[in-house]
Amino acid sequence: MKKYIVTGGAGFIGSTLVNHLPEDSMIVVVDDLSMGSLNNIEKKKNIKFIQGSVTDEKLMSKIFYEDQFDYIFHLAAIASVADSVERPLETHQVNFESVLMLLELIRKYQKNLKRLIFSSSAAVYGDEPTLPKQEESIIRPLTPYAVDKFAAEQYVLNYNHLYGIPTSAVRFFNVYGPNQNPESPYSGVISILVNCYKKLLSGQPASFSLFGDGSQSRDFVYVDDVIQALLLIASKEETLGRQFNVGTGKSITLNELIRVIDDELGVKLPVQYKDERAGDIKDSVADISRLLSIGFESEYTIQSGMKNYLKSENLV
Repeated sequence: MKKYIVTGGAGFIGSTLVNHLPEDSMIVVVDDLSMGSLNNIEKKKNIKFIQGSVTDEKLMSKIFYEDQFDYIFHLAAIASVADSVERPLETHQVNFESVLMLLELIRKYQKNLKRLIFSSSAAVYGDEPTLPKQEESIIRPLTPYAVDKFAAEQYVLNYNHLYGIPTSAVRFFNVYGPNQNPESPYSGVISILVNCYKKLLSGQPASFSLFGDGSQSRDFVYVDDVIQALLLIASKEETLGRQFNVGTGKSITLNELIRVIDDELGVKLPVQYKDERAGDIKDSVADISRLLSIGFESEYTIQSGMKNYLKSENLV
């Protein structure tokens, strides 16, 4: 029986992964529930939930001492760029220090590990203007969050080269789908948008605040495609010690995105255009050649992904 551990497994991407993993496996979920919810995880006998923080060395030592895992998906993080600017020390402890601690615990206890997958972020590229972003593009992190993600990612990959720990890293672009929390300060723009449409369709006053003129573009990737990428990277020998962009390779402007949802729902969302925010990145799109080379095939366009998401929210 395969054994998995998913940190941050009650959060958006983590819970989607947990719910996708095979039922004939054992899955341990570690989450402090600061942003995740137990309601996101399907009730299955093979899932063991542990409430706690990945910064808790005593807890994580106990978990790794007592069980041998085949796959570790380290998704736990404080995923808010703004929060990292407000609280750089606290976010550093979660986003960097806990990763280094886990690597040492894995080196000590996890002798039969097949793969550790670390979730990094497209934020590491910062405002370097060259598009699309390749894994070897110039790295220009602009915030403590991006600095921590890049540093942790490099440690993860170095532990493969230096100590033979089987590791890979993924740089998520703009992931969206069911179980995103629109009230969260960490939330993606799509879940905030969908919340505005919910209000609009229920007859409440609703408008969306858009910072800038709406021409800024992003590579939005549906969460099920992200899960496909994670499982593919975890299973391939050639992905060891490497990082992978996880996106679609296509971008859409925020104005176009709003039109897609307007058309799907047959409404027009009022938009309030505001001054662009300092530090916001204008355009972002992934080069996913490396991901495609290991057999990845995106199954969702922005239209089909949005249709699925809106269905899950009972809007269509």
